[in-house]
Amino acid sequence: MTFLDQLRTAERQNGSLLCVGLDPDPAKFPEQYRGDASRIYDFCAAIVDATADLAMAFKPQIAYFAAHRAEAQLERLVTHMRNAAPQVPVILDAKRGDIGSTAEQYAIEAFERYGADAVTLSPFMGFDSVAPYLKYHGKGAFLLCRTSNPGGDDLQSQRLASVDGQPLLYEHIARLVQGPWNLNGQLGLVVGATYPAEIERVRALAPTVPLLIPGVGAQGGDAAATVKAGWRGVNGETVAPIVVNSSRAILYASPGADFAAAARAEALRTRELLNASR
Repeated sequence: MTFLDQLRTAERQNGSLLCVGLDPDPAKFPEQYRGDASRIYDFCAAIVDATADLAMAFKPQIAYFAAHRAEAQLERLVTHMRNAAPQVPVILDAKRGDIGSTAEQYAIEAFERYGADAVTLSPFMGFDSVAPYLKYHGKGAFLLCRTSNPGGDDLQSQRLASVDGQPLLYEHIARLVQGPWNLNGQLGLVVGATYPAEIERVRALAPTVPLLIPGVGAQGGDAAATVKAGWRGVNGETVAPIVVNSSRAILYASPGADFAAAARAEALRTRELLNASR
C-alpha cells in the first residue's frame, strides 16, 4: 500500500484522526524510568502498546532519540510498532532539508535505516531537496507549510511577487504541493493547530493532500476548530485526510506507574473529541 492508503486504512480500522507523537524526554519519564535514557525504548513501546488501536499514525521525533544516543532504540521501536500495530503508519519527524547526494542520504536514513512510512521535510531549498524522497515508491513526505510556532510568521507569512498576485509564502508552498511538486501523490503539508484560519486557507489551496497538524494538547491547539478547518468528507467518509498530532499531553498524562493507562485514557479522549468534531 502507498502511505496515503495506509493512512486511510488506519483511519477506518481504528476510527481515528489522532497521531500519537513520540517525543521521549527522560527528565519527564514516570518515576521508575525518570532520567534514564536507556529506557527510552521501554517507555515508548509501552505508549505504542497502550494506543495501538486508537492511533491513525505514530510520529517519533528523531531529535529526542539522537540527543540521547538512542538511534538504535528508535530502530528497535519502529520494529516493535510493526509487530504491535501493523495497521498504523510511522511518520519520522525529522524536518530534513538539503539537496543532491545529502538529501539522498537523508532519504536512506528515513526509509531504509528507520523504515518509516513518511517523513517531515523543510521545502526551503526547493524541489531538488524533496525529489530524492519521491524515488521511494509509496512513501510519503510532509512539507512544512504553516507551522505552529510563533516565529513561523517571520518567513511563512511574507508576501511574494508572483504572476498570481502576492501570495504568502505558506500559500505558495500549499499550491506547489497540491500541484507540480506532487508527482506521484506522495506529498502532504504540515500546518499547526494553533492557526485554524490558516489551516482552512491551506485546505482551500490544497483540497486533496493529507495535512499533518501538530499542536493539539500541550501546545494549546483547539481540536474541534482543527477538524472543522482541515477535515473534508462526504457522508462521514474522509475525502481529504488530516493527521492530528498530540505528543506531550498523551506521553506525560501521569508521572506514576499508571503512565501507560493514563496515556491510553488521554488518547481515547482526544480521539473521541476529534471524531465528534467531524
